[in-house]
Amino acid sequence: MVGDDGLARPGWASVDPMLRDYYDTEWGLPVRDEQGLFERLSLEAFQSGLSWATILRKRPAFRAAFSDFSPDVVARFDHSDVEQLMADAGIVRNLAKVRATITNARATLRLREDADGDLAAYVWSFRPERTPQPATIGEVPTRSPESEALSKGLKRKGFVFVGPTTMFALMEAVGIVDTHLLGSHRRGSSGVWDSSTQTKNDRRSRSLSGGWS
Repeated sequence: MVGDDGLARPGWASVDPMLRDYYDTEWGLPVRDEQGLFERLSLEAFQSGLSWATILRKRPAFRAAFSDFSPDVVARFDHSDVEQLMADAGIVRNLAKVRATITNARATLRLREDADGDLAAYVWSFRPERTPQPATIGEVPTRSPESEALSKGLKRKGFVFVGPTTMFALMEAVGIVDTHLLGSHRRGSSGVWDSSTQTKNDRRSRSLSGGWS
């Protein structure tokens, strides 16, 4: 959809000013630090079954409730913390998702000692050789061989609520893949992929069969 500023955006980012600002300034830009990745992974899990607008409006409350998503702090949350979170109307009070965030914080700490590196290094290691090149919203995928592999890998390392569709949404949000439509003013804005060939010379992604062509 073309906005009153003459710029085209997907439907979900075209009407609500909050979502438009998020799309224009944040979505798809690289997040490469552990705490930032843990926050995004956690919020994507909370978003499952809900609208992203709901999560984005509640993000300040989520950050306050989960100590700015510091894995070290969240990993120490106990039963009393869970009760406090479930009484917090500012967040999504879903017990399974609250417990999953704590579980994933503990898995994040363990991953620091893993040969595959910390959470950020591990997630980014699944960057594909090529990124999707959608001309229409209908051509934007919702999962990929890489998101499926990332999902399986994280589950093996003790993470939960990390299905392949959720992981693809994470990869979109943090710049690992670029699903901005061809011709969009945001296409290539991450600096990870250029706006035409979508390849970079400094690839460090895993070699997976069935990659983007």
